[in-house]
This record gives sequence, structure tokens and C-alpha cells, in this order.
Amino acid sequence: MTRTHDGLTVDWLGYATLRLESANGTVVYLDPGRYGVLTGEWEPDTPGVAHPPARDYRPRDGDVVCISHAHHYDPDGIDRVASADATVVAFDGMDIRGSSRDLPRLADLDHEVRTVGAEDELVVADVPIWTLPAYNEPDGPHTRADGSPYHPEGRGCGFLLSVDGTRVFWPGDTDVLDGHAELDVDVFCPPIGGTFTMDRHEAAELAGDLRPELVVPIHYNTFDALETDSREFAADVAQSGVPVVLDERE
Repeated sequence: MTRTHDGLTVDWLGYATLRLESANGTVVYLDPGRYGVLTGEWEPDTPGVAHPPARDYRPRDGDVVCISHAHHYDPDGIDRVASADATVVAFDGMDIRGSSRDLPRLADLDHEVRTVGAEDELVVADVPIWTLPAYNEPDGPHTRADGSPYHPEGRGCGFLLSVDGTRVFWPGDTDVLDGHAELDVDVFCPPIGGTFTMDRHEAAELAGDLRPELVVPIHYNTFDALETDSREFAADVAQSGVPVVLDERE
């Protein structure tokens, strides 16, 4: 099993947390933390479920830390992965005040913070970054009983990054949206847990449309609502002739 593509190392650390490291040593994290996946406290709702094991993880080696929306905003997770001179790239529509958690303002973090909208372009630590809308369609399958989307439009974003020339698409908490299939992607890291995001069937179909050189699924099996069959996902993607890796080990 390999998680390296053209010198880029890709590590799923649990829940939505992804670590990217280029051959030249640039390190990017996306949505680090939540639910104890970086503190060693995470435990599966279902014993034996496929998921990276919890560990006390504090490398503080990240040059760039991307935060997609308030639910994935974990200040302790940021502190665990960000280097002293890291830049935090955070969606500017995060509803921090509306969270049930006691969260500090982005301005109070001990790092440089750059806020972004849903369709922005920027370069951080020589990494070109494009943001994309991320939301659930109001009339789609990923809504509450009353029909309201779990992630309304305008509350979060996805990220497309060019890390040492390799284009990585991390969609965020979202349905498959118009325009996703037209992206130029080398490594595709979709959420496949369903309920709150695209499910494994929708993600596999998008992988077939994108034709990336590698697929590494994330955001599944962390708790009951995200449980899915990752091996069936891998089989569906492989039928499209697209390489896929299940990064479910330490």
C-alpha cells in the first residue's frame, strides 16, 4: 500500500484530517482534529471499524493549515499540527458565535490567519490554493428531517491545492456539485461517509468523472452516522480504472 504520488505523501489521520507533504518538505493540513482523532481519545462506535487509530499527535510541522467551516474548527487540533510560522487559511463565513462550543476568534489564534471566501485564489508557502463552494443541496439527499441542509450554502468551502505541482482536491463537507467533475485533479480525497456529505456511491461516480491519478477517501467511520463500506467504495472506483488507496492504518 502506498500513499505517495509523484513525491507527494498523503496521510488520512482520522475524521476529515488530511496531511500532505511535498518532496521538498512543505506540509499542509486540512481540518485537523475533532472527536479525539489527534489526542488519542477517539474510540469507534462499532468495534473493528476501518479508520486510522487514535494517537496523541503533535508534530507542529504544518506550513499551511486549512479550515473549511465552523464544525471542523478545532483550535487544539490547529495547535497540534501548525508550526510556529504556519499560516491558517480559514473560510470567512464560519459561524463561530453560533457554535455550541466555546471557540476563540480566528484573530486570537497564535498564527497568521488568512480568510477566504467560497471561490478565492491565493498562494501560501508557495502552495497555490483555490477554494470551492461546499454545501448540501436543499432538495438533495443530505438534509435533516425538516428538509433543511446540514451544510447550507455559504457556511463552508472545499479546497483545491497545487502542492509541488500535484493538484489535490479535498471537497469539504458537501454534496457533489455542478463543476466538480470539470476540475483538473491528480489526487482526489472525497468524504464518503454520507449523511452529512456525498456518500460512497456519489463519490465513486465523481472519481470516475474526474479520472484522477489517485483517490484517497476520508471522512468515514469516525462515528455511527459516517459508517460505510470503504472496500466497496474502492471496488467501485477501481472498476473505473482509477487507482484508490484506503489509508486506514497508523
